[in-house]
Amino acid sequence: MAFRSAVITFPGSNCDRDMAVALEQISGTTPSRIWHGDADLPGDLDFIALPGGFSYGDYLRSGAMAARSPIMKAVVAAAERGVPVLGVCNGFQVLTESGLLPGALMRNAAQTFVCRTVPLKVENTRSLFTNGYTGDETIHIPVAHHDGNYFADEHTLDTLEGDGQVAFRYAEPCNGSRRDIAGILNAAGNVLGMMPHPERAIEDAHGGSDGRALFESAINGLVRA
Repeated sequence: MAFRSAVITFPGSNCDRDMAVALEQISGTTPSRIWHGDADLPGDLDFIALPGGFSYGDYLRSGAMAARSPIMKAVVAAAERGVPVLGVCNGFQVLTESGLLPGALMRNAAQTFVCRTVPLKVENTRSLFTNGYTGDETIHIPVAHHDGNYFADEHTLDTLEGDGQVAFRYAEPCNGSRRDIAGILNAAGNVLGMMPHPERAIEDAHGGSDGRALFESAINGLVRA
């Protein structure tokens, strides 16, 4: 069974090619490249990725304008049907702004751009995206963001924690995120938003390959399904 994926590109996306290369290298199938102004997605997709970057120059709020792009209606509908959706960095911001994930990404607490490799604790190893990791495993993934400070009210945070929706947590201070949250899942488990960039850590030439298991987990799970 061929793995069918798509990478959405917004004005200002700058990690769309990185995401497409990662998906193709690991799945062996070239992803569809979808422009934000398109109204429809291919009808047989197994996986949708929203890449990092600075959509619309981060004007208004990071991800707010991209979340209202024509293609996002189709992305939201696909997610609600159960199609897996991965949003990385700006993609995570778009997911919160579109209502597919709770909370918001605010300006980093130190008011500075953070660009380095950080240790992450894998909090949930039961999801489609994370079952290739082991419990309490610490992995190292690059971050590069100015607005990665995850915020939600205490009730939402307690719900995320209680329902196992926290996928990754920073193992050291990074950007001021509440409870050091680096990535979360929706209640159904088919939408993952995370600030670190797993597509930049899929081979040793990147300085590490700890992000590879995320893509392998999803691709292998979907191909077997």
